[in-house]
Amino acid sequence: MPQKVLITGATGFIGGALAKACLEKGYEVHAFVMEGDPEEERVKEMGAIVHHGDIRNEPSIAYAAKGIDLIFHCAGLVTDWASRHHFRRVILEGTENVCKAAHEAQVARLIYISTNDVFGTIEGPVIDEFYPLKKWGEPYPDFKIEAEEIVHYYFNEHGVPATIVYPCWVYGPGDKTFVPLLADAIVKKEMLFWRKDALVWPTYIDNLIDLLMLLSEDGQAVGNGYLVHDGESTTLQKFSAEIAAALNVKPPKLHIPYWLAYLAANVVELIWKFLKIKQRPLLTTYTVKNLGSRFQYSIDRAKRELGWTPKVTYKEAMSTTMKWLKTLDLKELKQK
Repeated sequence: MPQKVLITGATGFIGGALAKACLEKGYEVHAFVMEGDPEEERVKEMGAIVHHGDIRNEPSIAYAAKGIDLIFHCAGLVTDWASRHHFRRVILEGTENVCKAAHEAQVARLIYISTNDVFGTIEGPVIDEFYPLKKWGEPYPDFKIEAEEIVHYYFNEHGVPATIVYPCWVYGPGDKTFVPLLADAIVKKEMLFWRKDALVWPTYIDNLIDLLMLLSEDGQAVGNGYLVHDGESTTLQKFSAEIAAALNVKPPKLHIPYWLAYLAANVVELIWKFLKIKQRPLLTTYTVKNLGSRFQYSIDRAKRELGWTPKVTYKEAMSTTMKWLKTLDLKELKQK
């Protein structure tokens, strides 16, 4: 009998790719979707069973989890511009509701999608999964840390067989945030740099899904966390230049001092908050910190303990992603 899988955030980039992979494996996929989500039909057409609900509502996720064997918790607030109250409700309370549902349903495995951001802004050492979590002073990474603490609590105190995954910069065909946002800024000549040779650690969607599927089956993964990327870094400048080349526009070259970018982001955020503008500003303090860094991340734990390595090289993945990017309407790149 097919394993029953529940995916929160199933209409998102990662969740949708997971649903497809699970269906191809013969699993019975249950997609937890907010009512009115425009991507719901796409998930249904794939063959998933849709459950309407909201992770902020405990009864709705508890009902969807009944009889489920495996939960992938992908739902979240993938933005750096929202109220702290909204971040708390979605990331923190939502994760606790999913953990409660997993405990009540006695699932065989809970896979929680976290982020590499939880390890803080330390530069120099190569960060692995044993580094202490450290807050940024930014709502998204800070609430993700608190959510992870909840997952650990349910593992330690209630025996929920949980595994945590720390993806770096996820991209690939279907991406709605990372590559499209950069492309939008490049096309509009709004892209600039504030740190020479700032590093990004690309994580191709197929490599992430491959590891997630392995983690759902390997008992060694229970109670552990795993960083994931393509096995190599590149600079933000080079990454942006590849996007520009694919779109046949000039690569961005404007550089400003880090302090000036950070000051500008603070000023812009204050204005946006004062005027109560809901649309995300062009520059935020989180973006300045995140895209002006030289963090180092290791994926040796997944290699060592699980025998996992990225199946798709960064070069191959970037080529595929750029071919996909060329098919998009440049006027509709920016979606978040």
